[in-house]
Amino acid sequence: MADEKKKGIITEFKEFIARGNVIDMAVGIIMGGAFTPIVNSLVNDIVMPGIGLAVGKMNFSDLKIVLQQGVAADEAAGIAEVAEVAINYGNFIQVIINFLIVSFCVFMLVKGINKLRRKKEEPPKKPEPPKPSNEEVLLTEIRDLLKK
Repeated sequence: MADEKKKGIITEFKEFIARGNVIDMAVGIIMGGAFTPIVNSLVNDIVMPGIGLAVGKMNFSDLKIVLQQGVAADEAAGIAEVAEVAINYGNFIQVIINFLIVSFCVFMLVKGINKLRRKKEEPPKKPEPPKPSNEEVLLTEIRDLLKK
């Protein structure tokens, strides 16, 4: 019985992996991973310098709240190096902007895909039958009068 259950799970797993949705999801994850450095570069190298210039020539990555100053090592005095402890909220702002850009790109992609799907699902409109000519209308009236 355990052997049958094992074969069932393996078969079920193979069917799960072979579905198109799983493969599409895997491709999406890979593409998202490849897209991340592009967005990071866009934000860090293009967007943030412009925003920094607009708000007073500042570099957002320098924005921080220092909780404890760092101390440089001085071997002669016997002082060990102490690292600075700070809350880097400028980096946090950059990550939020990255997220908004990626979210907007994904939104536009999904919107475009949904638009294409709707176009595929709409059945083609049937052309209207041509209107009868004057002769056909007259012949129909004569036929109807003869029936009476």
